[in-house]
Amino acid sequence: MYAVIKTGGKQYRVQPGDLLVVEKLDGEPGANVAFGDVLMLGDGDAVTLGAPIVDGATVSATLIETRKGDKVKIFKKIRRQGYRRTKGHRQHETVLRVTSVEGAGKTDKWDGVVDLTTKAMLDARARNLKHVITTLEAGAAPVAAPAKAKAAPKAAASVSEDAPAKAAAPKKAAAPKAEAAPKAAPKKAAAKKSDDAAE
Repeated sequence: MYAVIKTGGKQYRVQPGDLLVVEKLDGEPGANVAFGDVLMLGDGDAVTLGAPIVDGATVSATLIETRKGDKVKIFKKIRRQGYRRTKGHRQHETVLRVTSVEGAGKTDKWDGVVDLTTKAMLDARARNLKHVITTLEAGAAPVAAPAKAKAAPKAAASVSEDAPAKAAAPKKAAAPKAEAAPKAAPKKAAAKKSDDAAE
């Protein structure tokens, strides 16, 4: 048994057990999602068309993850003008596992177990990135480099509350500037010859 559903302005043909990637939906991983906009139901040769939707038909799914999709590059160019612009975009998307299709007096359910393993985890396992796997298992996003601690909050915390505000953050002395080499004197313009001096 299959169904055609509408979500995010698009139509999808689904059946129980399908892994479905749709536009971003609200919900946490493991949440149940129900689609009421079923446009068509099919069971072998029997097809039920909606006008515009099939009454009483629903498709249930389990939300696996919400992530960013593949990067799309946008490149603009105007020839002979030196104009080039490149941008990138990653669309938010939700991954679902379809668990059941109900409608037209029939129900078709998927008997499998929904695995909530994310695509980032599967990619990290395939590439054997142990540090990424440990951070994903801990529930934190992978961090590229640790952020440097700022010195200003430490200085403010070490000063007691009784001290005046001026003593809280002493300013560093300015570094002496390197003396510039003396500039050469500008060249003087040659004296104009006058007719009187020539005679």
